[in-house]
Formats: sequence, C-alpha cells, structure tokens
Amino acid sequence: MVVLPMGVFLPDGDLAPLKARRSDVYHGLTRWKLNATRAGTSCMLRVEGLDYEDALSKANDLLTANHWSDGLPLWPATPRRVEWILRGSCLPRAHVMGKFPPRGATVTPEACAVALAMAGGRPEYLPVLLAAVEAFLDLGSDSDQLQATSSSSPFPVIIVNGPIGKQIRLNSGFGCLGPDPDHPAGASIGRALRLMQQNLGGALPGSGTMAVFGIMRYTNAVFAEDEDGLPQGWLPHGTERHGFARGSNSISLVFSNGAVNIFRQGAKAVSKEEETLQGLNRIAGYLRVPDMHYISGYESGMPGVLVITRAIAATLASLGWTKASIVGHLWQHSRIPMKEMHETGGVAYLEIAPTTLARESIKLDPWPIAAKPADIGLVVAGGGHSSHALWLQALGPCVSGREIRIPEVFGELLTEADTVRLPSA
Repeated sequence: MVVLPMGVFLPDGDLAPLKARRSDVYHGLTRWKLNATRAGTSCMLRVEGLDYEDALSKANDLLTANHWSDGLPLWPATPRRVEWILRGSCLPRAHVMGKFPPRGATVTPEACAVALAMAGGRPEYLPVLLAAVEAFLDLGSDSDQLQATSSSSPFPVIIVNGPIGKQIRLNSGFGCLGPDPDHPAGASIGRALRLMQQNLGGALPGSGTMAVFGIMRYTNAVFAEDEDGLPQGWLPHGTERHGFARGSNSISLVFSNGAVNIFRQGAKAVSKEEETLQGLNRIAGYLRVPDMHYISGYESGMPGVLVITRAIAATLASLGWTKASIVGHLWQHSRIPMKEMHETGGVAYLEIAPTTLARESIKLDPWPIAAKPADIGLVVAGGGHSSHALWLQALGPCVSGREIRIPEVFGELLTEADTVRLPSA
C-alpha cells in the first residue's frame, strides 16, 4: 500500500508527494505476487476457552482484531456450520464465481457459506445470497468503484421475486427492511454480503472504502416484493425489469445511496382522486433534486426504486392508474429546470457524463432524471398502510438481475427450518 496525503486527490492539489513516490507505485503495480492460497482451500484457526462462552468471546475478539468483523458479534464459521450451510448450494464448494472488487479475492460458494455462517444465516438462505453475489460481481454494475468511492456511501438493494421469498421467510410486509425477528432472512443475507464486501473486497473504512459517512446499514437492504399485493395486470419487478418468467425465483440488485420516507396521504379530507394526485406530486417532488448520482445510471440503470404498499397500489389501480401511467407521471413531474441545473453545477457533470445519452440530455429543459419513464423502479412491498411510500435513490450504471438456483434438497431444508433445529457449532 502506498499512502499519500489527501491533498494529492483534491482539485489543484500538490502532486509533489505522488512524484516523490512514483517508484513505489510502479513497483506495487508490477512486482506483486498472487496469494498462494488457492480457491477452495481454507486456513483453519483454533480458539480455546474455559468453556463455550469463553471460546465464543475469544473467537469474536480474534475476528475483530483481524478486521474480519463488522463490529457486531458473529457466529464463528466452524467447519460443521459451513458444511451445513453449503447444503443450500447447487454449485461445487470451490467453484470460482469471480473476483470480489476492489481487492480481488476469489469468490466461491464456500466463501459465501462462510460469510452466511458468520452472519447467523441458514442453508435455505444460500441460494439467494449466491444470486446476489453473482449480480454484485456483474461487470456492468461498477461495484469495484462503488465499493471504494468517497461519495454517497452506496449499498446494494436486493429485491427478491418468486415463491422463495415466502419459503425462507423473507419479509415483504411491515418492516421489510428490518429488523424483524419473525423474518430474519433479509438481515442474514444482507449482512453476509456486507461481510464479503469487507473481507473479500477490502471495503474497510479509510482504506478499501473512502465513504465519508458510511451507510448506517450492517445488513444492506434485502426484501421480497409483495407479489400477492400486486393489482391485476401488474407484473413482478423481476419479470418487468429482467424478463424472468412470472413465478420464477430471481433477484434484482441496484446500488442505493439513501432512503427517504414520503408521506403519501394528505392532511385533510379531500376526494380520493385529489389525494392520490397530491400524493404522486409529493413523491415527484422528492425525486426532483439536482442530484448528480442520477447521471451514472442514465442509460441502463435507474434513478431509484419507489416502494409502495399494497394499499397504495390498490387505491391507484382502482382509480385507473397503471404502472406505466404512475412512472410516467413521476417522470414528467420530477423534471428539473435547466436553470437550476446550471445554478447547482449539474450541467458540468452532464458535460462529462460517461454515456452519450446522458451528455446529450443537456439539451433537454427541463431535465428528466431518467432517460425514459420505465427506468424508474416501482416495487410493491411494506406494511398495509396507505400513508407512506419509500424512495431508494439509486447510484449505478445498471440494474443486475439473476435467477436463483434451487438445490435438490431445498424441500428438506425448508422442513428442517420449520422445526427450528440448529446444529451445534
């Protein structure tokens, strides 16, 4: 590692420290050697204590001291627990899934099982985690940059479609973003992915990730769409966005840099039609911000995911609103006057945008936050109230989708989960 002062990276910064250490940089790039540890092999650690509680405490001290912990207590990934979780994989344990950015450690189903074991997960959760990791490693997702960036503290949002959501008790209703002891799957899966971001990808604050403020989420955001709450004619997100067959198991992953709760319901009695229109306009007002993070996903990503409850979806549908007309209204009413884009410096970002489509959007006034209405994600989830919506602002050039592979023993895993029997460590 070559450590340089922050001034080198600032506009008009002094480059002298970089020039003085350029030989170190050259050597670091050209003389490194591949780690001798091969994919599929593990280095086992032994921890002893006066009793199980003492050993568990010492194991957590060891994990924390080596920067393998997220700062909260973990389950040690004992061989027995990892073997148990690997029952949820269709792939060989040493199958190389890719390299986790930006550090580049090799990713295997065994590595995923280790992380899920540490996060307190179960084997029936592993198929969802494997699909999420595959989506995370999508070269188009810019996960290498988003892991390391100083801006906006991005975190992956994972939307699950298909029957597996109910089968593994993944929440789609009240408190779907957690915490929820009745539906622990999302927290375990998201925390496991976060541990992999750190332990395989090197996302440690101040070195592997320069996120100025952090994300305030140990568990990322993993939830199921409330497919039972979809109005007639509305397609699940995985089907609409990625073309997966309705009823199939899939995940969709997009990076978010924040979430905001929006009051959808009005404060006084008005007609249902007027209240609905006011609510949609209020949501559009939250979307209508000159945020340059919209630009990265302008061509093939999305500006964000709007999460509405089944109650809101039912009201909208009863008044004749469709998914297309909803996002069309939001797209039209969230456009930003070009005068405001100039005043906030947004035009400069458009001029250096990574895609031609985004650069050419500078000609539009007012400026739309997405290239087309369908880019705005619309998902049904959350509790049954009609008073709130959630906007997960996105950051990333694409929305990655993956089908979930189900192992042959999945039925057995679900039966065992119903008995709530955990193996001893």
